[in-house]
Amino acid sequence: MAADAARRDDRSQEHFLRLFLESERELFRYVSALAPSPEDAQEIVQDTAVALWKKFDQYDVARPFTPWACRFALNISKQWLARQKRWQAILRDNLADQLVGRRMELDAHIDHRLRHLHGCLEKLPAPQRQLVDGYYSRRIGVDELAAETRRSAEAVYKALQRIRHALQKCIEQAVLKEMAT
Repeated sequence: MAADAARRDDRSQEHFLRLFLESERELFRYVSALAPSPEDAQEIVQDTAVALWKKFDQYDVARPFTPWACRFALNISKQWLARQKRWQAILRDNLADQLVGRRMELDAHIDHRLRHLHGCLEKLPAPQRQLVDGYYSRRIGVDELAAETRRSAEAVYKALQRIRHALQKCIEQAVLKEMAT
């Protein structure tokens, strides 16, 4: 009996982890609309994961996981903001709900531009892709990136600025080209 229960718990935990990991990036994007920084957003996503796991037995497997998880993330975000004195204004006048609503309205547009972003990132030369990956994906600070690439921090800032500009231009051109066809 105990072994059967342990196997069920392992399967449940594995099922949760698969669902959560599939949704984690979307949850991060969702929370980022409310959080003042990527680090704060990551903290909120981690708190959301804990809350989701505690309530996972209430999850209806017939429904999509991500919207269910996003509702938790909204509540966790509001709780987090309530604890942060300088960010409490976001909670007044339902601004948090308005931000999330606007974010949801823009989802298709954002996803569309993200697809183009991935294509544009592939076109970057390897050293530029490594800078972008280090700064945005691995969240390495500019000083550490500068040391890694044997550049000054100022040079890394300028390189990232040029890369962002090039990516923006590439995305806009891809959107225009798509609209023309």
